[in-house]
Amino acid sequence: MDPAAEYWFAEGCHINELSNSDADPAVSIARARVAPGVTTRWHRLGGTTERYVLLSGRGRVEVGELPPREVGPGDVVFIPPGCRQRITCLGQEELVFLAICTPRFRPEAYEDIDSAPRGG
Repeated sequence: MDPAAEYWFAEGCHINELSNSDADPAVSIARARVAPGVTTRWHRLGGTTERYVLLSGRGRVEVGELPPREVGPGDVVFIPPGCRQRITCLGQEELVFLAICTPRFRPEAYEDIDSAPRGG
């Protein structure tokens, strides 16, 4: 992992693409960091299944119409294609997780569906 490769994503988190290339179109893996108190924007990925693998911190995840659920290290969140999602960092520690997408994440699959404006 190259710390210098991390970038701010307008969804409300920092992303570091660990594996995302044309050479391996079946899957991508990114490390996401969400700051304390931040809730990412409602969004969905068209045609892409996503899994969050929680590494550190505590969060509250919202997927589709399911009730919000608290998550922490070792938890895995399954997000079907086209399903709305967002996550909130709870507590004083950053929330860090892997976002694993199948097929690999492509920017054109991302759709922001949050009506609230957000600053970066």
